[in-house]
Amino acid sequence: MNSIGRLEIVVPESAIDTNGHVNNVQYVQWMQDAALAHSASLGWPVQRYAALGRTWIIRSHSIEYFHSAYAGELIVVNTWVANFQRIKSLRKFRFYRPADQTVLAIASTLFILCDIQSGRPVKIPPEVMQDYPIVPAAQEPK
Repeated sequence: MNSIGRLEIVVPESAIDTNGHVNNVQYVQWMQDAALAHSASLGWPVQRYAALGRTWIIRSHSIEYFHSAYAGELIVVNTWVANFQRIKSLRKFRFYRPADQTVLAIASTLFILCDIQSGRPVKIPPEVMQDYPIVPAAQEPK
C-alpha cells in the first residue's frame, strides 16, 4: 500500500507566470492531480466514489511557498492523508526539486465527503478509511 503518493512533473512553459517562475495557482492544480492519482492508486478513483453516490469537496487549501520552480525542471509532489474525522480528511503535500533536494512548497487541503445528490456532508465509510493509510507527522516526508 502506497501511504505516500508521488507525482513527477516536468514544469511546462504554460505554468510560468509574468515573474518567470511557476504561477502560484498552478500548485493548486498539481495538488488536485497528485491527490487524484494517489487516491486511484489506493483503489479509489473518482468513479468508485461516484458509484457510492459520494464526492469530495474542498473546504480549504493552505500553501506555504519557499522557493521558485522554472520551466523544464523536474519537480516531485508527495501527498498523503494525515487524518480522517467523521466527515472530513486532511491531505498534505510536499513539492520539491530532486536535482538539488530543494523543498519548493508545503501544502494541505481539507476535504469534506458529500452526498452527490444532496450536496450535504456525510460520514466517511469504513471501507474508505481502511484503504487510506494515515501518515503520522513523525513519518511525513521532510
